[in-house]
Amino acid sequence: MDSTLTCLGEWMPRQRWYANKGAAPDLRLVAEWDLGGSPDARVQVLLVCDSSGGRPSLYQIPVVWRSEASPAEIGRPHGAVLVDGTADAAFHAVLYALVTRGGRFGGADGPLYGEPSPRHVRGSHHPLPATVLEGEQSNTSLIFRGAGRAHPVICKVFRQVHAGLNPDIELQSALSEAGARSVPPVVGAVSAMWRAPGDEGHLVAGSLAFAQEFFPGVQDAWRVALRAAEQGADFSGPAERLGVAVAETHAALARLFPTRPATAADLDRTAARWRARLHAALEAVPELEAFVPAVEGTFARALAAPWPRLQRVHGDLHLGQVIDVPGRGWVLLDFEGEPLRPMSERHAPDFAVRDVAGMLRSFAYAADSVPAGSTGDPHAWAATARAAFLRGYAASGAAETTDPRVLSAFEVDKALYETVYEARNRPDWVRIPLAAVERIAAG
Repeated sequence: MDSTLTCLGEWMPRQRWYANKGAAPDLRLVAEWDLGGSPDARVQVLLVCDSSGGRPSLYQIPVVWRSEASPAEIGRPHGAVLVDGTADAAFHAVLYALVTRGGRFGGADGPLYGEPSPRHVRGSHHPLPATVLEGEQSNTSLIFRGAGRAHPVICKVFRQVHAGLNPDIELQSALSEAGARSVPPVVGAVSAMWRAPGDEGHLVAGSLAFAQEFFPGVQDAWRVALRAAEQGADFSGPAERLGVAVAETHAALARLFPTRPATAADLDRTAARWRARLHAALEAVPELEAFVPAVEGTFARALAAPWPRLQRVHGDLHLGQVIDVPGRGWVLLDFEGEPLRPMSERHAPDFAVRDVAGMLRSFAYAADSVPAGSTGDPHAWAATARAAFLRGYAASGAAETTDPRVLSAFEVDKALYETVYEARNRPDWVRIPLAAVERIAAG
């Protein structure tokens, strides 16, 4: 296994989903499952712990062992060809069977198992080889077409895994079971049990993959909105309908999961997270120092305002997480929450205003991304779209509205999050959230 980990350590930093860029992985095997296959294509799922960062990360690596060269080769430990499973038809077949028909594979400490949705209508044939969805960063999604199905299936393979049910599965499954049209119908999921890394080594369960129906031929709202912003085209109608869809989703989550009033302790925790985010942003982008008094003033005004109830929320809502499906309307995707937030926070009840602030920031991001020389005034476009979104959210009457002072603070916090993210992943883009912090903090 040492030679396998060596190969993985050389391969993982080149992958988009690897989080600790710039550091050499420090890997150890936590769990492995043999998922069968054929004599020339043995399928495995590996969980490896990377201790190279400040906090250990647990990664899922599906692999296929082959005897011949492959374009998706990871390396050649023990004389065999180790292949990235997400790019190999042998893993595709096993994964599709798990999410659509179920199945169970034993491991040294606990099983790996598939759980089809009770409402899922099974296809009658094996699928065609899957294609990898381009452009993702934190996970890898595979699209299965054919297989006697009316609709394709998209299966997200979680790369960083955690103990507990992934909120992407938890929230969308509940909404889908309740008949909500704002999420895709659920197909199934894959989970496993393993020994938690660390001295305690207790047995935990967690999510490995999640499959839903896929809507082909539609673009996410980011692409549509960005094109409208470049052309100066009015986006107020779609933005208002999107506000309604988000409000109705929040209302459904409030019915399906417990809610509670915000306490002084909740506000203290939120303020502490805001301050921690500000500190992290200052470390990443020292130019923020000039705006610290204004940011702190925004936070102070919010803490003096009335606050909404806590409930389950999307947690990382922006235009890239939404698609407009003909005959269905706006559909929300990817309920995992912010990738930089600990999983314990993503599971906890939160404030729906976080989602509202995220969408408002996304409209502003689209405007700031418009190339120079484009038609119209992108910032005026964003102001109109933002107002329309808020109008739709409030007019629906489905969800609780929030004091503007609280909304402004969550917008600043989101811009600080973006600052940290861009500094780590796309330094050339830092100028966008940096300018936003200045604008929002200035009122």
